[in-house]
Amino acid sequence: MDPVNRISKLVVGIIHSDDAPGLVEALNRRGYSATVISTTGGFLREGNSTILIGTTESSLTEVLRILKTNAHARTQYVNPLPPVVEPGELYMPQPIEIEVGGAVVFVLNVERFERY
Repeated sequence: MDPVNRISKLVVGIIHSDDAPGLVEALNRRGYSATVISTTGGFLREGNSTILIGTTESSLTEVLRILKTNAHARTQYVNPLPPVVEPGELYMPQPIEIEVGGAVVFVLNVERFERY
């Protein structure tokens, strides 16, 4: 295998689960394979997807562009947890606006890659 075209990077993207199907489709259209793992985390403990993509050094920029294009940040309104109140007190929570989605991306060097 040509050393320039071998898998040398592992891209790990953590994105909102709503964005995963479109991202995987966009990667597949461009000839990239991806593994999707369902995960949970973040401020709201909502469903995320962790996407694993093995790629070459020369394709890294395109993979990152596809990730950025398909992982959208959005705003969402949530009710904060109520504070401890004394009996007879009334607490009316006001929804707060937070940003969810987008992507957190790690790029790791691959020491060895084998396909059986």
